[in-house]
This record gives sequence, structure tokens and C-alpha cells, in this order.
Amino acid sequence: MTDATAPANDEAAAAEPVARESTDDSAADEAQPAATDTSSTAIDIVRIEVVEGETEAPDVVAEEIVEGEVVEQAVELEAAPSHAPAPVPAPAPTPGRVPVPRPPARRAPAPQTPASAEPFGRVDDEGTVSVREGSEWRVVGQYPDGTPDEALAYFERKFADLAGEVTLLETRHRAGGASASDLRATSRAVRERVVGAAAVGDLAALEARLAALDATLSEASAEEAQAQRAAVDAAIAERTALVERIEAIAARDPKSIQWKQTSAEVTALFEQWQAHQASGPRLPKATGQQLWKRFRDARATLDKHRREFYAGLDEQHKSARDSKARLVERAEALASRGEDGIGAYRTLLDEWKLSGRAGKKADDALWARFKAAGDALYAARAGRELADAEASKEKIEAKRALLDEAAAVGAEKDIAKARTILTGIQRKWDEIGRVYPREAERALDDDLRKIEQALKAREDAAWKNNNPETTARQNDMTQQLRDAISGLEADLEKAKASKNAAAIAKATEALEARKSWLKALGG
Repeated sequence: MTDATAPANDEAAAAEPVARESTDDSAADEAQPAATDTSSTAIDIVRIEVVEGETEAPDVVAEEIVEGEVVEQAVELEAAPSHAPAPVPAPAPTPGRVPVPRPPARRAPAPQTPASAEPFGRVDDEGTVSVREGSEWRVVGQYPDGTPDEALAYFERKFADLAGEVTLLETRHRAGGASASDLRATSRAVRERVVGAAAVGDLAALEARLAALDATLSEASAEEAQAQRAAVDAAIAERTALVERIEAIAARDPKSIQWKQTSAEVTALFEQWQAHQASGPRLPKATGQQLWKRFRDARATLDKHRREFYAGLDEQHKSARDSKARLVERAEALASRGEDGIGAYRTLLDEWKLSGRAGKKADDALWARFKAAGDALYAARAGRELADAEASKEKIEAKRALLDEAAAVGAEKDIAKARTILTGIQRKWDEIGRVYPREAERALDDDLRKIEQALKAREDAAWKNNNPETTARQNDMTQQLRDAISGLEADLEKAKASKNAAAIAKATEALEARKSWLKALGG
């Protein structure tokens, strides 16, 4: 892992010291020369900027060398004895080259740890750096070409990097939004780097923080798993509801389905399925495939029924279109008959209503031709009626004059004479004949009919009064009432003579009733 850019030229690169990190506990053996093992798993090359004979390491950079790669600078440096400082040749002056200081690298602030009485790192005379783990020390690497402070600072920065990763994990967990299971995986990766890390610091405290974080994340993962299971159950219920709805539609009788509305409903259900699949939780494979198979089968069934319906509808439209085309031809053939063809046209119109639909476009075109044929027939009748109305003006005036004469029928007291006058008027009325338009004829006939009905009512009343049978029955009843009245008058005189109040009241009441009846009969 490279923390900064490489030196500007090969001369500066050749003068860079090397820091070696221990990758095995056997490296702590101080008897082995630190710079002679060129087969170690990884070494860090620390590049130090050299300016005018002075070495500075404001920002130590480590470059990991994978086993098997050959780095010329590292080989040259390792060839020198580890106790001898590497010669630093003075760089050749280059015209126009001005050393530019590097800005310090920005690093995450190291977590605050409690101050310890004993330091966590130490450096021996050969530049070997060790870290304290409990009561024991573990070698983490070598920094032979720098001061002890620089060596400790280099490995302390590595600890700060690890601490920053732990702090970032804690912050992400507190902030929320990140999956606890994902954070646990990251925590395990960080733990692998912390355990046995080539760094100087309180590694035990970092491991304790990671352990606490892992326990918290385990609880959060359990809650997430429970919430995920609940979400999956809810998603299964929602998709099952969609499947049941489309299956219910597919189970309908295809003949009773309104396919335009049903197609829109099925499209909406499919869009809901897609949206739920895109935004909802992932279902178990078996369950998801089973639900989708049911949804797909129901949709395929509806598609099949819809195709069959429209295929049959096309056949019906074709049959209706042929039938209506023949009706149009027959209607157009009636044009030569004029008004006389209206009856036949009405028969064709009844057949048109029973012929079914031929599709909107075809229906509109055929109906326009059929209606035009009928309009021609009715136009012929309208022309004839207009001519008749013009010729009927004199007839209308003559009938109105007869109505004026008929007014004398009501004024005539003698019913027989009134009937004679009305009969003469009716004879003249019929001789005038029919008039046009029909509305005018109907109004004139209604006025004459009122006069006829009034005279008939008078004749009925006269017949009722002069009927011999009625008169005989009326005379017989009158005589009976008169006899009854005579008897009641005698009874009343007897009651008055006896001064019987009850008998007087009863005879008086009966006598008044009989007199009222006799008066009603005209006696």
C-alpha cells in the first residue's frame, strides 16, 4: 500500500532507507541480521526526500513488495550491513528544479485511548520495533535507517489507520443506514488486520472495541433478520394477493368479460408485480417461482381467451358487414319508387337493427349510405306533402266556414232540427275531402267532433226523459208515494188527537221523507 508518490528520479530512489515489518514471530531473534532476508513475505520501502544532503521524513511512505518481485533499490540497500548507515549521495544539481515541500497527509484522528504508564512500542539499537501486548513484546518490523522516534511514528501511524477503520465502523453503525450484516463482514476483515498487526499502539483495546461492536452488530443482525423475515412474509402476502386477483379474473366466463377494461386491469396488475419485484424484498427462490408461475399461467389464460374473443368478434363483424352491405344495396334500389318505397325501407330498417355490429368504422360508413337512401324516400314524401298543403288551403277555409255554420247546432232548442243541421254540415265536410298537412286536418276534425258530442249528449238526455218504460215506472212509483203520504197524514192526525209526542214525531218524519221522494220524481 503506497501512501505517497514515488521519488522524482532514480538517484533519490537509490538513497531511500528501508523499513522492514516482521511477518513472523521468529523475526524477533536479534541474532539474525535484519537486512539479509530477501525472501520475506512483504517489506515496506520508506522513501525519504533528500534535499541538499539532509534527510527528512515528514510523511513516511510504505510500499508493499510482493514475494517474487525484484526491486533494485531494496536489493542495493539490503546488500549493505544493517548496522552501517546507507550512504546518501548528494543529488546532482538540475537547472530549474526547485524542491517543493509535500503537504502533510490527511489522516483520520486516532481514537483517544487512556494514557498508559508503560509505552506500547520500543526500538532497539538495530532499528527493530516491537509492540507490547499485555506483558510480552512482539516484533513488528525494522526501521534501520531512521531514528527511534521516526521508527515508532511510522508504526504508530499504522495503528492510527487501524483505529480509524474501527472508529469509522462504529460511526457507520451509530449513524444507521448501513446493514448490520455488511458491517459485521467488514468488522471481521478489520479484526484480521488488527490481530498480529505490524503496528504500535493499544491493539488489545482495538480488539476489545471490535468485540463490543461485533456483539452489538450481532443483536442488530438478529433484528434485521427478523425484520427481513417479516418483510418477506408481507411481500409474499402481497404477491399472493396479486396472483389471486388475476386468477379470479381468469376464472370468469370469457363471454361475460369486458375485454377493454379487463385488459387495462391485467396491465395494472402486471405493473404492480414488476414494481413490487423491483422495490420489494427478494423472495425465496421456490416461493417466488411458484407465485410467478401462477401469475404467468393466469395471464396466459386471459391472453388466450382475449385472442379467441377478438377472433370470434372479427368473424361476427365480417358477417354483419356483409349483411348490412346487402341491406344498403336494397335500400338504394328503392330510390326509383319514391314515397311508395318508404314501407319497404322500414322493413329493411328492422333487419338492420337485427344484423349486429360490424365495427365502428364499417358501421359508420354503411349507415351513412343506408340513411341517405331513406332520406331520399322521405324527401319525396315531404315534397308531395308540401304540394298537398298548398292545394289544401281552399279546403281548409271551406271547412272552417262549415264550423261557423255548425255553431247554430248548439243554439237550436229543437233537438230534431239541430240534428238535421249537423247532418247537412257533415255531408258537406266529407265532400270537401282530406286536407294537408295532417296537423291542420286533425285540428279541424277535433272542432267538429266537439259539436257532434254536445248534440249527442242532448239527445241522450231527451231520450232518457221521454222513454215510455221509464215514464211508466215513474208514474207507478209516484202513485205509491201519494198513497203513502195520504196514509201518513191520517196517522199524523190520529197521533195529534191522542197527543202522543213520539207517534207525532215518527209520523211527521215519515211524511216529510215521502214528500221529498215525490218531489224528486216530479210529482
